[in-house]
Amino acid sequence: MTAETVLDARGERCPLPVIRLATLVRESPDVAVVVLLATDPAAAHDVPAWCRMRGHRYVGARPQADHTAYVVEVVRPNTVAAGH
Repeated sequence: MTAETVLDARGERCPLPVIRLATLVRESPDVAVVVLLATDPAAAHDVPAWCRMRGHRYVGARPQADHTAYVVEVVRPNTVAAGH
């Protein structure tokens, strides 16, 4: 099982959650799965769109009491896609 990296963007407004997600993925080559915590409703559209544009896998959303956790599987050029 791959460890999840949690990125807390609760309270931040669009486009900051996706910008922080992009920065984390770009600057952390070992990150494989990111869980973005966000309260901004725009993240529900922004995160899947960013994944499509960048070639990452949008796993889904986990609604929580006061925020949503968006799960992204980071796909690197050398990542072997097992079962995808």
